[in-house]
Amino acid sequence: MVDKQSFIRKILPPPGWRLIATVLSGVIVGLAIGIFYISNAASYLSDDPATCVNCHVMVPQYATWQHSSHRQWTTCNDCHVPHDNPFRKYLFKAQDGMRHAYVFTTRTEPQVIRIKEAGKAVVQDNCMRCHYQQVNPVSAANVTGHNYKSGEGKLCWDCHREVPHGRISSQASTPYARVPSMKRAVPEWLEEMLK
Repeated sequence: MVDKQSFIRKILPPPGWRLIATVLSGVIVGLAIGIFYISNAASYLSDDPATCVNCHVMVPQYATWQHSSHRQWTTCNDCHVPHDNPFRKYLFKAQDGMRHAYVFTTRTEPQVIRIKEAGKAVVQDNCMRCHYQQVNPVSAANVTGHNYKSGEGKLCWDCHREVPHGRISSQASTPYARVPSMKRAVPEWLEEMLK
C-alpha cells in the first residue's frame, strides 16, 4: 500500500516552485473558464437551434430552416446528429464541434457549407427514421445511405433538394435574415465593474 504522505510529496512541485506552479495553474484554469464562457460551450450540449448560429457562417442554414416546414417538428440535431444511442450522439457532436472550433478559430471556414460524408450518412438515417412510414418498403430499399455508398440508390435530398434549407449558395442568399443575437463575450457584471 502506498503511503498517502509520500504520494502527496511526489505530485507536489519542490518548495521553490510551488508559488509559480500555483499561479500558472490559476492562469490555465482562468483561461479555460474564459474560453468555455466566450465560446458558449455549454450551449452545444443542448438541442437549441440558436446554438447553430453561434458561428456567423451558419446564418443562411438557420434562416432557411426557420422558414421551412421542418421548423415546427425538428431541430438541427434531429437531422444532423445520430439518434441510435446517447454515446454515439455526443461523440459525433464532440468530433464535429472540435472540427468546427478548429475551422472557425483558424478562420478557414468556407463561404459555402458542404456536408461531410459522415454527416450525409447521419442525415440520411434520420430522414429514414422520421419518414419511414411515408416511404414504402420498395422505395426504402432504393433510398438508403448504404446503397448510395455503393453507387446504387439515392439520398433523400437528391430528389427533395429544397428540404429543409432551400437554395443556399452563400451568406448572400439570406442577407436580411433575422437570427438570434450572439451571446456577449464580456459578462455584464464585468462591464459594469470596468465602467
